[in-house]
Amino acid sequence: MRYELIVIGSGPAGRRAAIQAAKLGRSVLVVENRYRVGGVSVHTGTIPSKTLRETVLNLTGWRERGFYGRAYRVKKDIEGKDLNGRLRMTLEHEIDVLEHQFTRNGVRTMEGAARFRGPHEIEITCPRGDMQVIEAERVLIAVGTIPYRPSSIPFNGTTILDSDDLIGEPRVPRSLTVIGAGVIGIEYATIFSALDVPVTLIEPRDTFLDFVDREIIDDFVHQLRDRGMSIRLGAKVDRVEVDGQGWAISILEDGRRIRSEMLLYAAGRIGATAALGLDKCGLQADSRGRLKVDPETLQTDVAHIYAAGDVIGFPSLASTSMEQGRIAACHAFGAPMPPSPTYFPYGIYAVPEISTVGLSEQEVREKGIPYECGVARFRETSRGHIMGMQAGMMKMIFALEDRRLLGVHIIGESATELIHIGQAVLNLGGTIDYFVENTFNYPTLAEAYKIAALDAWNRMPRCDTTQSALDRALPELQRIQAQGPKAA
Repeated sequence: MRYELIVIGSGPAGRRAAIQAAKLGRSVLVVENRYRVGGVSVHTGTIPSKTLRETVLNLTGWRERGFYGRAYRVKKDIEGKDLNGRLRMTLEHEIDVLEHQFTRNGVRTMEGAARFRGPHEIEITCPRGDMQVIEAERVLIAVGTIPYRPSSIPFNGTTILDSDDLIGEPRVPRSLTVIGAGVIGIEYATIFSALDVPVTLIEPRDTFLDFVDREIIDDFVHQLRDRGMSIRLGAKVDRVEVDGQGWAISILEDGRRIRSEMLLYAAGRIGATAALGLDKCGLQADSRGRLKVDPETLQTDVAHIYAAGDVIGFPSLASTSMEQGRIAACHAFGAPMPPSPTYFPYGIYAVPEISTVGLSEQEVREKGIPYECGVARFRETSRGHIMGMQAGMMKMIFALEDRRLLGVHIIGESATELIHIGQAVLNLGGTIDYFVENTFNYPTLAEAYKIAALDAWNRMPRCDTTQSALDRALPELQRIQAQGPKAA
């Protein structure tokens, strides 16, 4: 058997590459070592964690607590089965949609573990133990990552877990310790905190989420501590033990001991490349199991082998992985590739959400760009009042010389949706005038763009063009002044 493209892995990068190649008229085989397609994204990563988050927010009545108080709950006693029910329904739907996409585009799939026998030969071991060798003209490696499990952590699948264990059979513990304040650790820590579970977050570094604007992180930390989460930064775990009651004891290097019913170890992931037989095709992964590629073409050091998605490292987002898969397929078969946009958004599905696009204030300072910031609080918008929002903010950064938008940073409800307005203006080279002069639906949270832009405009140097822009926007400005406490 011979295919023009064999894709190893069916996550966001793999499925987008497979479908793109099929649309170019190529024969494509997708090999997935799970019993259903979808990869890490569908089975243990993106979709399950976001479904769990939405389930928790709905069952706890989290979004209504601004009106009805912190004790308000839609369901009083929330158990693991409540979390699991919606999770399974969502995953079945996602898998069904993906299988239909493959069928509609003529992409063949095979269940089994893939391994290189040579640069163009892929050996596939099927679940029943039988084996097939398939020849590939080109190969895309999109196997994703697996949780890093150091030998010093006594994982048992019940009280001491990694993120895959946690999502496999979710339950509600009486207390939780999360080791690792990366995106995954932060998301799960805040989701369980929203369930009113006492959570302790441990991070060996003095900071976390360093790619996010520091003002947003400061607001985030304030919200977490305000609701009772314990955050231990600069605290390195020496070892983990289990006491007589089966509870996890995290022993820090400074001697502190943190006891909880459940412990989630979320300090990193490694590329799932160990079983691929990379030596047979001339490739070598780094110490974290990741592959090096050309960032423009996604080619590895072996010209006909490509890699995309989390297995190549940062930014390890489902959205960027999809685009990487498409670019790899287009390059592999000589199809035109439009240039990638300069900026793409990051979304962190914590409680509250964080989303960011463009330069942070720290990066603007490092580049020496004269700038001004504008801030809008969601409670200043009418939609925020309607929703009972007490927290949430938008920060916008503009260059003083040409008034271009440099970055947008949001924390709060719908941050990952709102960010796309800023993304479009940023990639199109837009200026503050767009936000000052244009009309947004009312009442919406998107109106925060205008409030933040006007807040920045107040402190920017005046010139004839800015004065005329303000004159055109004056009626809208007066309406906003009448609504909120911020004087424009």
